Amino acid sequence: MVRQRTSSQEGRVTGKLFPPGVPLSKRLFDLILTLPGLVLISPLLGLIGVLVRIVLGSPVFFCQMRPGKGGEPFIVYKFRTMTDARGSSEHLLSDAERMTGLGRFMRSLSLDELPEFLNVLRGEMSLVGPRPLLMQYLDRYSTEQARRHEVLPGITGWAQVNGRNALTWEDKFRYDVWYVDNWSLWLDIKILLTTLWKVIMREGISQLGHTTAEEFMGSDEQE
Repeated sequence: MVRQRTSSQEGRVTGKLFPPGVPLSKRLFDLILTLPGLVLISPLLGLIGVLVRIVLGSPVFFCQMRPGKGGEPFIVYKFRTMTDARGSSEHLLSDAERMTGLGRFMRSLSLDELPEFLNVLRGEMSLVGPRPLLMQYLDRYSTEQARRHEVLPGITGWAQVNGRNALTWEDKFRYDVWYVDNWSLWLDIKILLTTLWKVIMREGISQLGHTTAEEFMGSDEQE
């Protein structure tokens, strides 16, 4: 099982142009799409950045440590979608209370995920793979669920095109592990094309009763 690092061990893992253990064909596929893609969407990135700055203020980006391949930590980049509003006890308000109209719109079209193309370029993520979740989840996975970290995390993945946040955690992880065992370039292409359709249809954005997804607390499958 992948184990969570202690605070003294945590630190950003420097991305590599060709990460070890990643098939060369997959990495080249990522670079061939990401390099021109970033050039094409750079005006959109600039526009969103300006809107976030106006509506939410600084910082524009949401940066957080996430586990990558092998559970190694890296900093994931997203556009901010929530305020930092706090209650009387100085604790952050719920996601629903802090989510802005701009944030909901961005999430509905996955625009908040666009900065993750920089993570792909750095070799910390792939275009397709299991989504990078929270560091504290590492000790909550079963041995089988932890296999999702045998590959680079992705901007989109097999679980995302099969239900995204509308799935239970157990179903998400089963899809993630299936992807690990059945990866191919054709599968990546299929997932990317299906993702475009899912984004247009705005399917599976959140779990029922939650603004995004409820916290994963472990499962009965945990060992």
